[in-house]
Amino acid sequence: MGDNITTITEFLLLGFPLGPKIQMLLFGLFSLFYVLTLLGNGVILGLISLDSRLHSPMYFFLSHLAIVDMAYACSTVPQMLVNLLDPAKPISFAGCMMQTFLFLTFAITECLLLVMMSYDRYVAICHPLRYSAIMTWRVCTILAVTSWTTGVFLALIHLVLLLPLPFCRPQKIKHFFCEIIAVLKLACADTHINENMVLAGAISVLVGPLSSIVVSYVCILCAILRIQSGEGQRKAFSTCSSHLCVVGLFYGTAIIMYVGPQDGNPEEQKKYLLLFHSLFNPMLNPLIYSLRNSEVKNSLKKVLGIERAL
Repeated sequence: MGDNITTITEFLLLGFPLGPKIQMLLFGLFSLFYVLTLLGNGVILGLISLDSRLHSPMYFFLSHLAIVDMAYACSTVPQMLVNLLDPAKPISFAGCMMQTFLFLTFAITECLLLVMMSYDRYVAICHPLRYSAIMTWRVCTILAVTSWTTGVFLALIHLVLLLPLPFCRPQKIKHFFCEIIAVLKLACADTHINENMVLAGAISVLVGPLSSIVVSYVCILCAILRIQSGEGQRKAFSTCSSHLCVVGLFYGTAIIMYVGPQDGNPEEQKKYLLLFHSLFNPMLNPLIYSLRNSEVKNSLKKVLGIERAL
């Protein structure tokens, strides 16, 4: 064992074991998706900052979600693209640990931001007369800072538990990025504490928040059904359906990955699920919010009209 344990300076990400032609095709496809992710979320941020009609708590949280989605994709996709071009190019130990930390930070932060957005919709629909008094800018700022701080803190706990572990040769990670479970499989020590912390963290930031979102939307549904105006019901459903689509995509894949039965999910299946979770979700979020949100579409038309006039 002493010969197998060494000071690790780099890891090799195995990524997708496919032929060179398919890898080049994937490189082009994933590069396009990456650009669309940055462009789509950048447009959302730009519209919210430019249009004063979008300066409300709902869009304040949406702007934070767009920032998280961009950072989320940036933490994994560039390294994946490098590996598709040069599968033999390793990632440094420090770079791998940083990638794990950033991915966990942004994933946890997004979980909590989705909860804050559901709370905002709950107050707006169930307590409309008190909305301005409850959702003040001070409260919104505290909720956003709490989401970011919690994400950093919980990711830091996982990193502190991961760094002291000894690693064995070969240093090949069967993933397209330094996902924490895949990294733990290379450790030459008992990792039960780390694995239990991952499970406990997943339950606390996935199952708990999802339960609160479900409760919020049960209350919202009851409130919507009490609205007399058909137009009022349609508008309420429209603003909530976008958020529900994002919640379903994000929490669905994450719970399958980290909370569901581990034995029934092959590694390759988990890898592709996480690819959808880390690449396609951030790309789809701005599309969902723009296509199903009339205020965002009207703001975009206004900006495009100004640009044509110029």
